[in-house]
Amino acid sequence: MSKPPDAKAKTKAKPGAEDGKAEEAAKPKSKKMLIIIIIAVVVLLGGGGAAFFFLKGGKDKAAEHAEPEKAVPKAAAVYIPLDPPFTVNFESVSNARFLQIAVQLMTRDPEMVEFVKANIPAIRNDLLLLFGQQTSAGLSNVEGKEKLRAASLEAVRNIVSAEGGHPEKIEGLYFTTLVMQ
Repeated sequence: MSKPPDAKAKTKAKPGAEDGKAEEAAKPKSKKMLIIIIIAVVVLLGGGGAAFFFLKGGKDKAAEHAEPEKAVPKAAAVYIPLDPPFTVNFESVSNARFLQIAVQLMTRDPEMVEFVKANIPAIRNDLLLLFGQQTSAGLSNVEGKEKLRAASLEAVRNIVSAEGGHPEKIEGLYFTTLVMQ
Protein backbone atom coordinates (compact mmCIF):
# COMPACT_ATOMS: atom_id res chain seq x y z
CA MET A 1 0.00 0.00 0.00
CA SER A 2 1.83 2.77 -1.15
CA LYS A 3 0.88 6.32 -0.95
CA PRO A 4 0.06 8.27 -4.01
CA PRO A 5 3.01 10.26 -5.32
CA ASP A 6 1.34 13.53 -4.50
CA ALA A 7 0.92 12.55 -0.86
CA LYS A 8 4.61 11.64 -0.56
CA ALA A 9 5.59 14.94 -2.07
CA LYS A 10 3.31 16.74 0.29
CA THR A 11 4.70 14.85 3.24
CA LYS A 12 8.24 15.54 2.20
CA ALA A 13 7.43 19.16 1.49
CA LYS A 14 5.75 19.73 4.83
CA PRO A 15 8.66 18.72 7.03
CA GLY A 16 11.08 20.73 4.93
CA ALA A 17 8.77 23.70 4.89
CA GLU A 18 8.27 23.47 8.63
CA ASP A 19 12.03 23.21 9.21
CA GLY A 20 12.64 26.29 7.06
CA LYS A 21 9.92 28.22 8.87
CA ALA A 22 11.26 27.06 12.21
CA GLU A 23 14.74 28.25 11.31
CA GLU A 24 13.35 31.58 10.10
CA ALA A 25 11.21 31.90 13.23
CA ALA A 26 14.12 30.91 15.47
CA LYS A 27 16.41 33.59 14.03
CA PRO A 28 14.09 36.52 14.85
CA LYS A 29 13.31 35.03 18.27
CA SER A 30 16.97 34.55 19.07
CA LYS A 31 17.77 38.10 17.91
CA LYS A 32 14.96 39.51 20.04
CA MET A 33 16.05 37.40 22.99
CA LEU A 34 19.69 38.50 22.54
CA ILE A 35 18.67 42.17 22.49
CA ILE A 36 16.53 41.73 25.62
CA ILE A 37 19.40 40.00 27.43
CA ILE A 38 21.87 42.74 26.44
CA ILE A 39 19.47 45.47 27.60
CA ALA A 40 18.88 43.65 30.89
CA VAL A 41 22.63 43.30 31.51
CA VAL A 42 23.24 46.99 30.74
CA VAL A 43 20.41 48.06 33.09
CA LEU A 44 21.69 45.82 35.88
CA LEU A 45 25.26 47.05 35.47
CA GLY A 46 24.06 50.66 35.41
CA GLY A 47 21.98 50.15 38.53
CA GLY A 48 24.84 48.41 40.30
CA GLY A 49 27.24 51.18 39.34
CA ALA A 50 24.83 53.86 40.53
CA ALA A 51 24.28 52.04 43.82
CA PHE A 52 28.05 51.71 44.32
CA PHE A 53 28.58 55.39 43.53
CA PHE A 54 25.93 56.60 45.95
CA LEU A 55 26.74 54.20 48.76
CA LYS A 56 30.51 54.16 48.53
CA GLY A 57 31.17 57.53 46.89
CA GLY A 58 28.79 59.45 49.17
CA LYS A 59 30.66 58.34 52.30
CA ASP A 60 34.00 59.40 50.87
CA LYS A 61 32.71 62.87 50.03
CA ALA A 62 31.17 63.22 53.47
CA ALA A 63 34.46 62.14 55.04
CA GLU A 64 36.38 64.63 52.90
CA HIS A 65 34.10 67.44 54.06
CA ALA A 66 34.28 66.34 57.69
CA GLU A 67 38.08 66.13 57.82
CA PRO A 68 38.81 69.79 56.95
CA GLU A 69 36.37 70.98 59.62
CA LYS A 70 38.14 68.89 62.25
CA ALA A 71 41.57 69.85 61.00
CA VAL A 72 40.93 73.61 61.23
CA PRO A 73 41.22 74.67 64.88
CA LYS A 74 39.40 77.75 66.12
CA ALA A 75 41.44 80.88 66.41
CA ALA A 76 42.37 81.96 69.90
CA ALA A 77 39.82 84.09 71.69
CA VAL A 78 40.72 87.76 72.08
CA TYR A 79 39.16 89.72 74.96
CA ILE A 80 38.64 93.45 74.62
CA PRO A 81 38.24 95.28 77.96
CA LEU A 82 35.91 98.25 78.00
CA ASP A 83 37.84 100.30 80.54
CA PRO A 84 37.16 102.06 82.87
CA PRO A 85 34.37 100.05 84.55
CA PHE A 86 30.82 101.38 84.17
CA THR A 87 29.34 103.08 87.23
CA VAL A 88 25.66 104.05 87.39
CA ASN A 89 23.33 105.20 90.16
CA PHE A 90 20.26 103.31 91.29
CA GLU A 91 17.13 105.14 92.34
CA SER A 92 17.06 105.67 96.11
CA VAL A 93 14.25 103.10 96.55
CA SER A 94 16.63 100.38 97.71
CA ASN A 95 19.66 100.14 99.99
CA ALA A 96 21.97 99.79 96.99
CA ARG A 97 22.79 103.19 95.56
CA PHE A 98 25.12 102.40 92.66
CA LEU A 99 26.18 99.67 90.28
CA GLN A 100 29.69 99.15 89.01
CA ILE A 101 30.32 96.70 86.13
CA ALA A 102 33.56 95.85 84.33
CA VAL A 103 32.88 94.44 80.83
CA GLN A 104 34.96 92.53 78.30
CA LEU A 105 34.00 91.56 74.76
CA MET A 106 35.20 88.33 73.14
CA THR A 107 36.03 87.81 69.46
CA ARG A 108 38.32 85.58 67.40
CA ASP A 109 38.79 88.07 64.56
CA PRO A 110 41.81 90.42 64.87
CA GLU A 111 40.14 92.96 62.56
CA MET A 112 37.14 93.08 64.90
CA VAL A 113 39.42 94.14 67.77
CA GLU A 114 40.38 97.29 65.87
CA PHE A 115 36.77 97.83 64.80
CA VAL A 116 35.54 97.68 68.41
CA LYS A 117 38.31 100.00 69.64
CA ALA A 118 37.32 102.54 66.99
CA ASN A 119 33.69 102.40 68.19
CA ILE A 120 34.19 102.28 71.98
CA PRO A 121 32.48 105.66 72.62
CA ALA A 122 29.23 104.50 70.99
CA ILE A 123 29.41 101.10 72.70
CA ARG A 124 30.05 102.65 76.13
CA ASN A 125 27.18 105.12 75.62
CA ASP A 126 24.59 102.43 74.86
CA LEU A 127 25.81 100.16 77.65
CA LEU A 128 25.78 103.04 80.15
CA LEU A 129 22.16 103.84 79.22
CA LEU A 130 21.22 100.16 79.52
CA PHE A 131 22.92 99.74 82.90
CA GLY A 132 21.26 102.92 84.20
CA GLN A 133 17.80 101.38 83.65
CA GLN A 134 18.49 98.45 85.98
CA THR A 135 17.24 98.02 89.54
CA SER A 136 19.04 96.32 92.40
CA ALA A 137 16.10 93.90 92.78
CA GLY A 138 16.39 92.89 89.11
CA LEU A 139 20.10 92.13 89.48
CA SER A 140 19.89 90.36 92.84
CA ASN A 141 19.78 86.88 91.26
CA VAL A 142 21.67 85.02 88.53
CA GLU A 143 18.78 85.14 86.08
CA GLY A 144 18.67 88.93 86.25
CA LYS A 145 22.41 89.24 85.70
CA GLU A 146 22.30 86.78 82.78
CA LYS A 147 19.40 88.72 81.24
CA LEU A 148 21.44 91.94 81.53
CA ARG A 149 24.47 90.23 79.96
CA ALA A 150 22.38 89.02 76.99
CA ALA A 151 20.83 92.48 76.53
CA SER A 152 24.31 94.05 76.69
CA LEU A 153 25.65 91.68 74.03
CA GLU A 154 22.69 92.50 71.80
CA ALA A 155 23.30 96.25 72.29
CA VAL A 156 26.95 95.87 71.28
CA ARG A 157 26.04 93.78 68.23
CA ASN A 158 23.49 96.42 67.18
CA ILE A 159 26.19 99.11 67.25
CA VAL A 160 28.64 96.92 65.30
CA SER A 161 25.94 96.26 62.69
CA ALA A 162 24.98 99.94 62.46
CA GLU A 163 28.60 100.91 61.91
CA GLY A 164 29.03 98.39 59.05
CA GLY A 165 30.74 95.57 60.92
CA HIS A 166 29.92 91.90 61.34
CA PRO A 167 27.93 91.53 64.59
CA GLU A 168 28.23 87.73 64.60
CA LYS A 169 31.98 88.10 65.13
CA ILE A 170 31.35 89.46 68.63
CA GLU A 171 30.93 86.04 70.23
CA GLY A 172 30.52 87.00 73.84
CA LEU A 173 30.24 89.73 76.45
CA TYR A 174 31.38 89.02 80.00
CA PHE A 175 31.04 90.85 83.29
CA THR A 176 34.39 90.61 85.02
CA THR A 177 33.20 92.70 87.96
CA LEU A 178 29.68 93.45 89.12
CA VAL A 179 29.28 95.39 92.39
CA MET A 180 26.10 96.82 93.90
CA GLN A 181 26.45 99.11 96.96
